[in-house]
Amino acid sequence: MKKLILVMLIGLFFSCTTNAQQKKTSTKKYKITKTETEWRNILSTEQYNVLRESGTERAFTHPFNYNKAIGTYVCAACKTPLYESKYKYDSKSGWPSFDRAIKENVELNVDYEIGYARTELKCITCGGHLGHSFEDGPRETTGARHCINGAALKFIPKN
Repeated sequence: MKKLILVMLIGLFFSCTTNAQQKKTSTKKYKITKTETEWRNILSTEQYNVLRESGTERAFTHPFNYNKAIGTYVCAACKTPLYESKYKYDSKSGWPSFDRAIKENVELNVDYEIGYARTELKCITCGGHLGHSFEDGPRETTGARHCINGAALKFIPKN
């Protein structure tokens, strides 16, 4: 009897699926759409991994984490303006962080990639994955931390 219960529990354990195991598929239509081959042809391997496969670059590896120049950060895939440098701050997280996006250019979405709900940030024009939003940002401004992969961005200096 104990063996039967054990076998049933093991079977139940391996038959369960969660949102983290399910591949997310988006039905939203974006202004700019391309085939996966077209995206691969215009993006670097790292950019493709981040923007099209929702990957995450290693912390403290992208130069934009340390960039203090004045300008605008745009989507690396479609050049949509996403973040102004005046809202960038050092969150000590290892990724470029902003307390707000350029209004209506960043889409908030929920993802369950790691087993629980997180607020995913995506480019409103092409649907590229940028990073995630957290509520541990500067309290004196918005309280938000947009934690963004540097590979998802290009920087346009002012002037």
